[in-house]
Amino acid sequence: MSTSGEMFGAPCWVSLATHDLASAEAFYGAVLGWTFRTTRLGEEFRVALQDGVPVAGIGAVVPRLGIPMAWTPYFAVEDADVTAARIRERGATTAVGPLAFATGRAALAADREGAAFGYWEGEVVSQWTSAEDGAAWAELRSRDPFAAAVFYGEVLDWATGRPGSLDVAYEHDHVVVRRGTMTVARISGGAVGGDPDPRLRPRWCVHFAVPDLDEAADRAVRAGGRQASPVEQTPTDRRMVMRDKAGALFTLTEAREAIA
Repeated sequence: MSTSGEMFGAPCWVSLATHDLASAEAFYGAVLGWTFRTTRLGEEFRVALQDGVPVAGIGAVVPRLGIPMAWTPYFAVEDADVTAARIRERGATTAVGPLAFATGRAALAADREGAAFGYWEGEVVSQWTSAEDGAAWAELRSRDPFAAAVFYGEVLDWATGRPGSLDVAYEHDHVVVRRGTMTVARISGGAVGGDPDPRLRPRWCVHFAVPDLDEAADRAVRAGGRQASPVEQTPTDRRMVMRDKAGALFTLTEAREAIA
């Protein structure tokens, strides 16, 4: 088992907060073919598996806590308290935690534009990958990608020159975050602060790779979800934003290599 200190700064997990664990399992099992197992975190948490490999987490939250039903990426950190202090020092907010769990400590935060993200200190799932060619990956939609990259770089120790520090580059109108040659996250522009449509506000988008976008979207609708955006074409993929049965946004992504 790896630790968050070994992969500091990188996304180490994606997790869904939901009010109905059984309904979420049924939905994502039907749409993405996931199976589920319990975890050491307790009966309110499940790990989703794709072909036996951990893909994501699903956790049940009590409605009265006011935690929105949403997908959130978590970033590995060496010290959750230090990370919380850095976030506050830069005018952002730690909303929940750090809270202690069986395998580490977690917290939820919002950056200066209001985009929610999590951070984790402790054991990490070594088989999980956040690369764009993996089963799940994260992309920030920001009003100002450069300023966002500076914020996350200072909070998460990106591009510091330390051994193991992630590299950051500006390519094709995106900020690309890499560990070696592997892309672990992207920051894109075009977000509109304060827009009534949550798809357009600054937010971290969680993408799930599928071999056939149209087929996966059809399964989502038949399982009780709905399409939240038209199909978007990029140089590398086709993608569509969806809502699950409870309204949580997620993005289905089909690599262009699979389109030909």
